Amino acid sequence: QGQLVESGGGLVQAGGSLRLSCTSAGRTFSSISMGWFRQAPGKEREFVATRARSGGITYYADSVKGRFTISRDNSKNTVYLQMNSLKPEDTAVYYCAASESSRYWSLRSENEYDNWGQGTQVTVSS
Repeated sequence: QGQLVESGGGLVQAGGSLRLSCTSAGRTFSSISMGWFRQAPGKEREFVATRARSGGITYYADSVKGRFTISRDNSKNTVYLQMNSLKPEDTAVYYCAASESSRYWSLRSENEYDNWGQGTQVTVSS
Protein backbone atom coordinates (compact mmCIF):
# COMPACT_ATOMS: atom_id res chain seq x y z
CA GLN A 1 0.00 0.00 0.00
CA GLY A 2 2.94 2.31 0.33
CA GLN A 3 3.57 5.10 2.76
CA LEU A 4 2.15 8.60 3.17
CA VAL A 5 4.01 11.35 5.01
CA GLU A 6 2.37 14.67 5.83
CA SER A 7 4.09 17.92 6.65
CA GLY A 8 3.32 21.61 6.94
CA GLY A 9 1.18 21.77 10.03
CA GLY A 10 1.72 24.31 12.76
CA LEU A 11 0.32 27.19 14.76
CA VAL A 12 -1.24 30.13 12.93
CA GLN A 13 -3.46 33.03 13.86
CA ALA A 14 -7.02 33.25 12.65
CA GLY A 15 -7.12 34.63 9.14
CA GLY A 16 -3.73 33.19 8.31
CA SER A 17 -2.66 30.50 5.86
CA LEU A 18 -0.89 27.17 5.88
CA ARG A 19 -0.03 24.66 3.19
CA LEU A 20 -0.01 20.99 4.01
CA SER A 21 1.90 18.49 1.92
CA CYS A 22 1.58 14.74 1.68
CA THR A 23 4.14 12.68 -0.17
CA SER A 24 3.43 9.14 -1.28
CA ALA A 25 6.03 6.40 -1.60
CA GLY A 26 5.71 2.84 -2.83
CA ARG A 27 2.73 3.30 -5.14
CA THR A 28 2.12 4.62 -8.61
CA PHE A 29 0.93 8.06 -7.56
CA SER A 30 -0.98 8.77 -10.77
CA SER A 31 -3.16 5.71 -10.10
CA ILE A 32 -4.47 6.86 -6.72
CA SER A 33 -6.92 9.51 -5.65
CA MET A 34 -5.85 11.57 -2.65
CA GLY A 35 -7.93 13.01 0.13
CA TRP A 36 -7.56 15.10 3.25
CA PHE A 37 -9.49 14.46 6.44
CA ARG A 38 -9.27 16.03 9.87
CA GLN A 39 -10.07 15.15 13.44
CA ALA A 40 -10.61 17.72 16.15
CA PRO A 41 -10.37 16.83 19.84
CA GLY A 42 -13.42 14.94 20.98
CA LYS A 43 -14.86 14.72 17.47
CA GLU A 44 -14.99 12.12 14.76
CA ARG A 45 -12.72 12.33 11.77
CA GLU A 46 -14.32 14.29 8.95
CA PHE A 47 -13.81 14.77 5.26
CA VAL A 48 -12.06 17.96 4.11
CA ALA A 49 -11.16 17.64 0.43
CA THR A 50 -10.26 15.13 -2.24
CA ARG A 51 -8.76 15.13 -5.69
CA ALA A 52 -9.39 12.20 -7.96
CA ARG A 53 -6.58 10.46 -9.78
CA SER A 54 -7.75 11.78 -13.13
CA GLY A 55 -10.00 14.35 -14.66
CA GLY A 56 -9.14 17.06 -12.16
CA ILE A 57 -12.19 16.10 -10.11
CA THR A 58 -12.25 17.68 -6.68
CA TYR A 59 -14.70 17.73 -3.81
CA TYR A 60 -14.69 19.91 -0.72
CA ALA A 61 -16.53 19.93 2.56
CA ASP A 62 -18.93 22.85 2.76
CA SER A 63 -17.06 24.17 5.78
CA VAL A 64 -13.86 24.73 3.79
CA LYS A 65 -15.19 25.51 0.32
CA GLY A 66 -13.75 28.75 -0.98
CA ARG A 67 -10.97 28.76 1.62
CA PHE A 68 -9.08 25.51 1.00
CA THR A 69 -7.64 24.23 -2.26
CA ILE A 70 -6.42 20.71 -2.94
CA SER A 71 -3.88 20.13 -5.68
CA ARG A 72 -1.45 17.45 -6.70
CA ASP A 73 1.89 17.23 -8.44
CA ASN A 74 2.30 13.77 -9.91
CA SER A 75 5.94 14.45 -10.75
CA LYS A 76 6.61 14.84 -7.02
CA ASN A 77 4.16 12.19 -5.78
CA THR A 78 2.68 14.89 -3.59
CA VAL A 79 -0.74 16.28 -2.80
CA TYR A 80 -1.19 19.69 -1.22
CA LEU A 81 -3.85 21.38 0.84
CA GLN A 82 -3.63 25.16 0.70
CA MET A 83 -5.60 26.56 3.62
CA ASN A 84 -6.46 30.25 3.64
CA SER A 85 -8.60 32.39 5.94
CA LEU A 86 -8.12 29.88 8.70
CA LYS A 87 -10.55 29.83 11.60
CA PRO A 88 -10.17 28.45 15.14
CA GLU A 89 -12.65 25.73 14.20
CA ASP A 90 -10.15 24.45 11.62
CA THR A 91 -7.95 23.30 14.49
CA ALA A 92 -7.45 19.55 14.13
CA VAL A 93 -5.07 16.80 13.20
CA TYR A 94 -5.06 16.61 9.42
CA TYR A 95 -4.61 13.29 7.66
CA CYS A 96 -3.98 12.53 4.04
CA ALA A 97 -5.26 9.30 2.57
CA ALA A 98 -4.97 7.34 -0.66
CA SER A 99 -7.65 5.52 -2.62
CA GLU A 100 -7.65 3.27 -5.67
CA SER A 101 -11.43 3.46 -5.90
CA SER A 102 -12.99 4.35 -9.22
CA ARG A 103 -16.11 5.51 -7.39
CA TYR A 104 -15.14 9.16 -7.44
CA TRP A 105 -18.54 10.18 -6.12
CA SER A 106 -17.76 8.24 -2.92
CA LEU A 107 -14.41 9.84 -2.19
CA ARG A 108 -15.94 11.91 0.58
CA SER A 109 -16.15 8.70 2.61
CA GLU A 110 -13.09 7.53 4.52
CA ASN A 111 -14.19 3.97 3.75
CA GLU A 112 -12.91 4.47 0.19
CA TYR A 113 -9.34 4.97 1.38
CA ASP A 114 -6.90 2.17 2.07
CA ASN A 115 -3.82 4.00 3.23
CA TRP A 116 -3.41 6.84 5.73
CA GLY A 117 -0.67 9.16 6.85
CA GLN A 118 0.29 9.73 10.46
CA GLY A 119 -1.35 13.14 10.65
CA THR A 120 -0.11 16.67 11.15
CA GLN A 121 -1.41 19.11 13.76
CA VAL A 122 -2.94 22.40 12.69
CA THR A 123 -3.78 24.88 15.44
CA VAL A 124 -5.52 28.17 14.70
CA SER A 125 -5.51 30.71 17.49
CA SER A 126 -8.17 33.38 17.85
